[in-house]
Amino acid sequence: MDNDWLKMWDTRFGREEYAYGTEPNAYLKEKLAELASGSILFPAEGEGRNAVFAAKHGWKVSAFDISIEGQKKALRLAGKNQVSIDYQVGGLQTLGYKEEQFNAIALIYAHFPPDIRSDYHKILCTYLKKGGAVIFEAFSKAHLEYRKKNEKVGGPRDLDSLFSIEEILSDFEGFEILELKETEMELREGYGHVGLGSVIRFYGKKK
Repeated sequence: MDNDWLKMWDTRFGREEYAYGTEPNAYLKEKLAELASGSILFPAEGEGRNAVFAAKHGWKVSAFDISIEGQKKALRLAGKNQVSIDYQVGGLQTLGYKEEQFNAIALIYAHFPPDIRSDYHKILCTYLKKGGAVIFEAFSKAHLEYRKKNEKVGGPRDLDSLFSIEEILSDFEGFEILELKETEMELREGYGHVGLGSVIRFYGKKK
């Protein structure tokens, strides 16, 4: 993993304030309410807001990120909420997850570097049980124009790190698509996502 990439996240998560707040992402909250609790994986989980929410609602939570500063804050948040999460630090292939281990995977603003992103998505799909759900929300390629108008909305600055519907369809072959759309929305998540942006939302189940 690129050292500059890691340094950026350690710096962001090293601040006392939670970059994206401590409340769960709205789409994650909506979709988890439709599922029976089970085991769930949160890739690129950052400071833990979504993992802690799931744990509070009966899920057995695993999470990972490259940033140890993110892990520290996630575990602190879990302790404050009196829940337990299994949070690892490192690259995906080093973490020991197993095929068909999880009932759900939540990719919430998991903007992996473009050169590994599709590979990561395809590996993650193998960790999902048949019938298991993917809950996905991240910035679309149209988001660059929104960021130019308002830096506070956050998100990657390069087109290759943003998503298209076609890329989601390619990376998540073999899924029943329950929802897949690009939409404009107002974000209020900590200081890192503030304002109008363009996102892709995907909710699907593994066939």
